[in-house]
Amino acid sequence: MTTPAANPPQALTAQERAARSARSAAVAERLSANGVTMIALCWVDNTGVTRVKAIPAGRLERVAGWGAGMSPVFDVFLIDDSITSSAHIGGPDGDLRLLPDLDQVTELAGQPGWAWAPVDRYTQDGKEYAGCQRSFARRMAGLAAARGLEFRMSFEIEWTVGTEADASFVPACTGPAYGMTRVIELSDYCREVVTALEREGVVVEQFHPEYAAGQLEVSVAPAGPVGAADLTALARQTIRAVSARYGWQASFAPSVVAGGVGNGAHLHVSMWRDGRNLFAGGPGRHGLTADGEAFAGGALSALPALAGIGMPSVASYLRLVPSHWAGAYQCWGLENREAALRLVTGSAGERDTRANLEIKCFDGAANPYLVTGSLIAAGLAGLDEGASLPPEVQGDPAGLAAPELASRGVRRLPQSLDEAIGQLAGSGLLRKALGDALFEAILAVRRGEAALFAGASADEVAARTRWRW
Repeated sequence: MTTPAANPPQALTAQERAARSARSAAVAERLSANGVTMIALCWVDNTGVTRVKAIPAGRLERVAGWGAGMSPVFDVFLIDDSITSSAHIGGPDGDLRLLPDLDQVTELAGQPGWAWAPVDRYTQDGKEYAGCQRSFARRMAGLAAARGLEFRMSFEIEWTVGTEADASFVPACTGPAYGMTRVIELSDYCREVVTALEREGVVVEQFHPEYAAGQLEVSVAPAGPVGAADLTALARQTIRAVSARYGWQASFAPSVVAGGVGNGAHLHVSMWRDGRNLFAGGPGRHGLTADGEAFAGGALSALPALAGIGMPSVASYLRLVPSHWAGAYQCWGLENREAALRLVTGSAGERDTRANLEIKCFDGAANPYLVTGSLIAAGLAGLDEGASLPPEVQGDPAGLAAPELASRGVRRLPQSLDEAIGQLAGSGLLRKALGDALFEAILAVRRGEAALFAGASADEVAARTRWRW
């Protein structure tokens, strides 16, 4: 795979800055006309937490061209807001600039008077910052585009809504899993969540109650790798805001209550070339094309290392257990919800447009930009290698005997953050794709959190992380 750092980023020119400032005028006029006075400039750090610096709407012209200042130290924040350090990032020195994506400035339906904008982070010299996760996702999408490939992606957004009493989670509803009773109990809240998302331009495909107490899910339409990550960041902020208006909190944590079903962030992905879906209409198993299978094979092979990206917390491994539809085994299967990689063909008559891969093991603690970019890197490596998929698994792999699992090349994904760190640290593929600065910062954060929770019980881990995502 082509090394992303082969072409050093070019600094923003004075003309580019001026053009950005000029473009912002129309955005600012729209915001002002609609009563927006504040803009939240947001990015997602390596723990999966959304961080923010807000500006008055009247400052948008200046910030569009020159950015708002922010320390790079946030790339080594831990989930409790303590700070570690890495070989390239850490300490009190340095500064960055947050430049809003003017095409994505969105008025927040759940926060009247506010708008939201995802940012790209630049150095003071006007160069793309090596630790910027959003820029990484864009860079990986660009590498794919250079090969004639387009990706359409969507995260399933699962959350748990309720309050807390005596350090215990109290769900906002009591109805059964997937039951209409929950929708009746939370009727106004559910409607307001979906309405708010649609007012923000988010295309909601479906909404339903999920399995765990107080757990809900919304599915949104696919977008490109950066757009899909933007959408999940925006949707989560909106859900939190609507929840707060009802006196509740929303948790996207992998484990809200230890021993229960946690919140996943399953990623659906389809790959296209010249308008053709490469996961359908081919001669391979279940209609896979050769390139579709190679991408899937690369993704499947890299899943143990991707655990450090997509299952990044100590809490992740309270969720990632067999027989919970969490994708705890490194295997694939047609419509198999226990496999980490599920092939979804769609219904007969629309498979050419609907076929996709679902990566089920990723969870709500993950930075979505790191997830989309890293998955592309793994899949492109599979294309380079002409990877193939092993025999598929039907049914729950937890029910198969060890010899049969071994014969199919099936193994458990990492069962702890420490194990995931080892797999990630050994991945030359992800180091090359992410670049040393971002890769080392991610490792430092993972190691810091493993140490932070060393010796903590499952209940303690869930309680201490419940409201961090």
